[in-house]
Amino acid sequence: MARAGDTDWWRGAVIYQIYPRSFRDSNGDGVGDLNGILEKLDYVATLGVDAIWLSPFFTSPMKDFGYDVSDYRDVDPLFGVLADFDRLLAKAHELGLKVIIDQVWSHTSNQHAWFVESASSRDSAKSDWYVWADAKGDGAPPNNWQAVFGGPSWTWHPRRRQYYLHNFLTDQPDLNYWTPAVQEAVLDVARFWLDRGVDGFRLDVINFIFHDRLLRDNPSAGLARPPATATRFQNHLYDISQPQALAFLERLRGVVDGYPDRMLVGEVVDDTLLTRQQEYTATSGRLHTAYSFFLLHADAPTPELFREALTSWSGADGWPAWSLGNHDVARFASRLGLDGDLRRIKMLLAVLMCLRGTAFVYQGEELGLPQAAIPFEKLRDPFAIAAYTGGSGRDGARTPMPWVHDAVAAGFSSAPEPWLPVCEAHRPLAVDAQEGAPDSVLAFCRDIIALRKQSPTLRLGQARVLDCGSGVLGFEREHEGERLICLFDLAGDGGSVRLSEPFSVVLSLSPGIKTEGSLVHLLAGGGAILSVNRRTGRLP
Repeated sequence: MARAGDTDWWRGAVIYQIYPRSFRDSNGDGVGDLNGILEKLDYVATLGVDAIWLSPFFTSPMKDFGYDVSDYRDVDPLFGVLADFDRLLAKAHELGLKVIIDQVWSHTSNQHAWFVESASSRDSAKSDWYVWADAKGDGAPPNNWQAVFGGPSWTWHPRRRQYYLHNFLTDQPDLNYWTPAVQEAVLDVARFWLDRGVDGFRLDVINFIFHDRLLRDNPSAGLARPPATATRFQNHLYDISQPQALAFLERLRGVVDGYPDRMLVGEVVDDTLLTRQQEYTATSGRLHTAYSFFLLHADAPTPELFREALTSWSGADGWPAWSLGNHDVARFASRLGLDGDLRRIKMLLAVLMCLRGTAFVYQGEELGLPQAAIPFEKLRDPFAIAAYTGGSGRDGARTPMPWVHDAVAAGFSSAPEPWLPVCEAHRPLAVDAQEGAPDSVLAFCRDIIALRKQSPTLRLGQARVLDCGSGVLGFEREHEGERLICLFDLAGDGGSVRLSEPFSVVLSLSPGIKTEGSLVHLLAGGGAILSVNRRTGRLP
């Protein structure tokens, strides 16, 4: 767990994401809450993670399940009260866990007091706190921008007789960061939670906070065939990732640096995933770390995928963050074609823990949970419904956490029908079914996290990709003269690598390796972490 007084505790840390609605329901209403998280913090601590990231629990009409905030400074009654959060924070700190909270500062709910006032009149004190624009002469929206959740990014407001900008739902109007008072208000929100003792912020779609003031049309992406969502028709040159966002982040970093041992991690969503991720962490005055959807959008765990992730950061400034899944994408066990293959699920968790950067684990990944199948009539996520093509969408990754395999609602709630149905395929993988089983995914996850925490080289070392053949992912981690060789047969065909120095096996992933002198044979589907005994020198 994180050490108190460690300013760079986030560097190489393992952070566990909790989606509050689905983690643990303490009062039987079918929805997870803060006291439910409090009940299970001891379990989280046993994983050996350094911190937890809490998805939004703030006051909200829940049109986007908390990512539409109507009061940044209070807890939604569905999740509890501020005193519940304070108790959760205190208990986490007692257990040595840092607490990072989601901040959704790109947009608010249309029920936020700021928007209500802004929409009331063009002469209101907050008239320019949101992005308003006149219609074209024929009544059309100001430009061609498309919302992530479908349809134009503009909605007509009859009282102001103008359009307002929303990059997501119509219920989520975008704040206008060109207005200095908006920036000051957001920085005050940050101070409110920092004063309360949180250890950092996860910043939702942080590269969306500025827009082109000229409202220029985005150019066409020139796709060969229509995409599933209209926003992908365009190259997003003008509605996101404007350079002014970096200047605001520097202001925010100045506020955060006024508090000891705090950090900022950003979600960066862009057409140029890795380069934008690097840009937002390029100097010590921006984000401490950031993650993109580079791994989250992948549909196969190929060596090329991870090689590109590693080599893209070779020599780059800043510090990356990586995750295989979160609440916005299908669970990695299914998305990457690993359903039921617990050996390969373990291997992917090992790859994640060996990458250079900060690692995020989404609740249930430590159990190897697959994507849940949910019938259309039980879907709740507006994006899953709007972009429905036959799957469960984001809801399939948000079903209740299975705690007890044979209990009502798998131990998530005393309510027999929680807000999303319990996935029956999750019951055999419940926490109680894996506790004490040495070969379980849960046991392996604890072990690989412990190995990472015990190794400064895995947490902090430089990374260099090795040439191990087409199907094998191989890379070296080096720190202060210590070198580790990480080998993973992702294609299942085996491979070999020759080491010029003595080595020892730190970890062998079944079916493991065979050695012939300096030659290491990776058995088909196997993996290994090797320690090169000599403290200097490099691989040939």
